[in-house]
Amino acid sequence: MNPPKLARVIDIHALKNACSNCSLREMCLPTGLSPDEIDKLDKQIEEIRKIREETASLLAKKQVVEGLQSNRSEPVQLLDQLLRQLPEGVYLKSIRQTGPRVNVVGYAQSNARVSTLMRNLGASPYLENPELVEIKAVPAPDKSGSRVNEFNMNISIKRAQLEDARSAPAKGAAPAKPAGTK
Repeated sequence: MNPPKLARVIDIHALKNACSNCSLREMCLPTGLSPDEIDKLDKQIEEIRKIREETASLLAKKQVVEGLQSNRSEPVQLLDQLLRQLPEGVYLKSIRQTGPRVNVVGYAQSNARVSTLMRNLGASPYLENPELVEIKAVPAPDKSGSRVNEFNMNISIKRAQLEDARSAPAKGAAPAKPAGTK
């Protein structure tokens, strides 16, 4: 059976002699500490390091939750804006969002209607950069035999302005009153 390893013993007297002539002695290990006191300080330093790691981990989690909270109403705003900006004669087939980018696929009665949709989306306070990916003539999905234009476009969500619009009341609007007041 092997004997337990002993911690390295620090000879305080040798340190005092070597450090007494050093100009950095105030920044070094205090020479009057016993090995037990040094162990106690090491444990405290390790506890402080663990607390700092936990704090950093909690702050990272808090930022994730805040990010989710700030974007919580984004899908509702997106659908609302698409509805408001959709001209007559344009029908949406699919909407797919990846981060701030949104892909929209739909049908339009003419190319001019797609152009109007793109102008409307570009003028929206919540959406920007409409980019037409593709437009092609296809048979109407209702099997009526007529042809419609199927389009595919990408748009971006203005996230910073979404947050500004939520936090600041509209110009000229009276501040909101708490519920239950007249």
